[in-house]
Amino acid sequence: MGLDDRPVPARPAAGGGRWIEVRPDRADAWLAGFDRLHRVLTTEYEPARVLVRAADGALAECVPPFPPLPELGDHPGLVAATLLAHLERERVVGVLLARLGGYAAGVFQGERLLASKVGTRLVHGRSSAGGRSQHRFARRRELQAAQALDAAADNAAAVLLPRLPQLESVVLGGDRRSIDRLREDRRLAPLFALATDRFLAVPEPRLAVLRATPAMYRALRVRLLEPVGGGASGA
Repeated sequence: MGLDDRPVPARPAAGGGRWIEVRPDRADAWLAGFDRLHRVLTTEYEPARVLVRAADGALAECVPPFPPLPELGDHPGLVAATLLAHLERERVVGVLLARLGGYAAGVFQGERLLASKVGTRLVHGRSSAGGRSQHRFARRRELQAAQALDAAADNAAAVLLPRLPQLESVVLGGDRRSIDRLREDRRLAPLFALATDRFLAVPEPRLAVLRATPAMYRALRVRLLEPVGGGASGA
């Protein structure tokens, strides 16, 4: 789901509340707005999240990208500042997107695209015919799918592997079946070793889709629980 200046639709969260996504450049304002609405009592640090508890019972569970958060050291009161600095840092990140017949790979620094390659390969849809014709069609389709994934792997190797020493993380997306097939290519093992837990369920990987991914994988994910009748935050 892309992020822009409009509110991002919330999604129900397991365990209660709803998930929202906040752009890095809006996180400071979002936290300030939460404080105005609910009056923050405590801000608790954990390596993979920050819990913001309010006087009226509201809770914002803030889950940053690229965990863990930096250690607080001798500054335990700087939880929010540490979170914001972590969000704003411009990492060098590889992105690999794959769907059957389409693929994209790119290297970003912050939201700036440094290198990329996008491509498509023909893969026919399923046939409703029966008998031998259906079997021939299925074999042809499987061959086309294998050729498309080979092309996707070649593309990823050409764009991402030369930048491997600079990459801090790799973000995957598209559909999981295609990505899982790419894991079988041994050349790409160093890239998958850097993969984050966030998976981007994006449509057909085109250049515009690739360019939009930083706003998705750099977002702060917040599980927001509010008291009944409480004001809405970030919806």
